Amino acid sequence: MPGALSTSPFATRRLRRTTALLAVAWLLSTGPFVADAAAADAAAADAAADAAAPAAGYPPLGTEVMVLDLEALAEEAERELAEREAIRQRYREAPRGPAVDTPSRPSVPAIALRPAEPIEPPPVTRLRIMLDWTPSPRHAALIVARERGLFASRGLAVTLSTPADPDVPTKLLAASRIDLALARQPLLHLEVDRGQPLVRVATLVAMPLSALVVREDSEITAAVDLAGARIGHVDADSRDVLLRALLREASVRDDEVKTEELHFRLGDALREGRVEGVIGAMRHLLPRQLADEGLATRVLTSEALGIPLHDGLVLLANRDHLGAQREAIRRLVEALEEAAAWIANHPDEAWTLIASAEPGLDTPVGREAWPQVRPRLSLSPAALDHGRYRRFEEYLHDAGILEERHPVARLAVDPGAPAP
Repeated sequence: MPGALSTSPFATRRLRRTTALLAVAWLLSTGPFVADAAAADAAAADAAADAAAPAAGYPPLGTEVMVLDLEALAEEAERELAEREAIRQRYREAPRGPAVDTPSRPSVPAIALRPAEPIEPPPVTRLRIMLDWTPSPRHAALIVARERGLFASRGLAVTLSTPADPDVPTKLLAASRIDLALARQPLLHLEVDRGQPLVRVATLVAMPLSALVVREDSEITAAVDLAGARIGHVDADSRDVLLRALLREASVRDDEVKTEELHFRLGDALREGRVEGVIGAMRHLLPRQLADEGLATRVLTSEALGIPLHDGLVLLANRDHLGAQREAIRRLVEALEEAAAWIANHPDEAWTLIASAEPGLDTPVGREAWPQVRPRLSLSPAALDHGRYRRFEEYLHDAGILEERHPVARLAVDPGAPAP
């Protein structure tokens, strides 16, 4: 066939040249003299083949012929051999087969049997916490933990609510209407003595914050002066624990003091002169608030009046549900501890965050209260001082406020400790 005769010599020469170039590349690695000899032999063989080829297979006269650069081709062949050897070496050194960049045949799934399963979000535990009062600097750990995402990072969705009445939180908690409630330690002792299933699981404020706040124009300077006075109270523990303890210390009978339930209307009652003093008021808030309104007051702290030191703000749980909620409460308290540590390390940033989250606190009263409350925040909310709780229980029992003594284990627990 004419076509085959005209093209066959070119294909034959191309195959011989490729074979010769590969041989030259191999021989170059063995030494220059052998390579030169091999190149000469290859050229001679190529010339002999050309002479033996039919004349019809040559290109016409006057055609430009490209002279190959054998040295450049040999260098290129060397580079290819070196690259392949490097790839094989990475393959041999790989601990579990070929490395990521090792050439391999791409793997393509033959068929999709069904859609990919949707990614389910991690389970979230919801906890409802009722404050003891309107938001205040003493609630700093809760606010910071919420705003910095410390609850969410532990799988918790925490809701904070404000009570309409300061006596409501413990009642709702006992009735299982909420998960947790804030209160002062004296109220815990009183409610447990009344048979309520409440237990302390964390301490937010480790020092008392309540006090007896009296008008400066009154004659009350000590507990003994309460006889014949009219005293307002904030909530049940202010009247039934703090006030009764003060009267017993001063040998004043209960019927010698007139009391009035005020709830959130403390300032109004003092300004209007309906009462001479208020028991259970927050010492860092009410006096400054009244001073801004032109009413001077005196503050008689609970410890100055002879009441033993106790926790100023505790987190209470329902003992009947503690077993099921223990793990969630442990994570909650862990978040509060991280928040308290961050507050201690960044007090100014903490106040900026709190004021941004609760704009109602960003007032002259709130800004002045912050440095007073901050040192009293508990850095270890889960830590339980058994001796303090036992001493306070005995004090209240000896004062006739409690009918019986209760063991500390009935009053408070560390949620992170192994369950008994």
